[in-house]
Amino acid sequence: MITSVAIQGIKGSFHHIVSQQFFDETVSISENLTFDGVVDSVLNTEHSAAIMAIENSIAGSIIPNYALIDNYNLHIVGEHYLDIQHHLMALPNQTIDDIKEVYSHPMALLQCKTFFKQFPHIKLIEDKDTAEVAQRIQSKQLKHVAAIASQLAAELFELQILAESIQTIKHNETRFFIVKTKNSEVLEKDINKASIKFELDHKRGSLATILNVLSDCKLNLTKIQSLPKIETPWKYAFFVDVTFEMYSDFKKAKSIIEIMAQDFKVLGEYKNARL
Repeated sequence: MITSVAIQGIKGSFHHIVSQQFFDETVSISENLTFDGVVDSVLNTEHSAAIMAIENSIAGSIIPNYALIDNYNLHIVGEHYLDIQHHLMALPNQTIDDIKEVYSHPMALLQCKTFFKQFPHIKLIEDKDTAEVAQRIQSKQLKHVAAIASQLAAELFELQILAESIQTIKHNETRFFIVKTKNSEVLEKDINKASIKFELDHKRGSLATILNVLSDCKLNLTKIQSLPKIETPWKYAFFVDVTFEMYSDFKKAKSIIEIMAQDFKVLGEYKNARL
């Protein structure tokens, strides 16, 4: 049973919100300002699991997190989709015209950059965490400074929301992985999604052949992401998500890909959160 989770960020962050929604509000959290810190917490067995953002519907994949999961042999045991609403917040009794600097996580700034085109006087500055900036503004009573963070962060740190839902696209979702150091406890009958990784020779049609295997085994490809192999220039690893109705179909595909591909690895078998 998962009783504690490591998250990137502090209370009020979107990772914190995911911990409450995926588990419940009683689960304890370990606050980490970097994803490397999150991984270290789990590897040191301080916490049962970790929550890691993996992709956003506006900004795309968070590629370094794929590498962390792979390099440290973490197991994906679940996924969660969160509606991300970014709000601009500051100490009370200020307007947007009073704000000179906005600090937030790089992904949040990227998702909201269109909004700030109408405010050229505001300087955008990358920071480690959305909620941590909100906390800092309150603790240091920073005027003329704003944060981009969740409504929960505004409530926790008693900040005034100057503008609501400032992300470029109003329907903005982030997908999160729940990872552990050990394999999933999800029952086989409940597994209908998997994340796999493999490498291929640089030959014509090698990727197409693997994709045909997935199709022939009745698997639906929902995500494919390539990552360069740093130690081998121009060679790539592929991270693929598939859904299926029968676990036996996935087992069949695994047995074939293991023969055809190099460095094949199942990163996780879990329940599709989209159902």
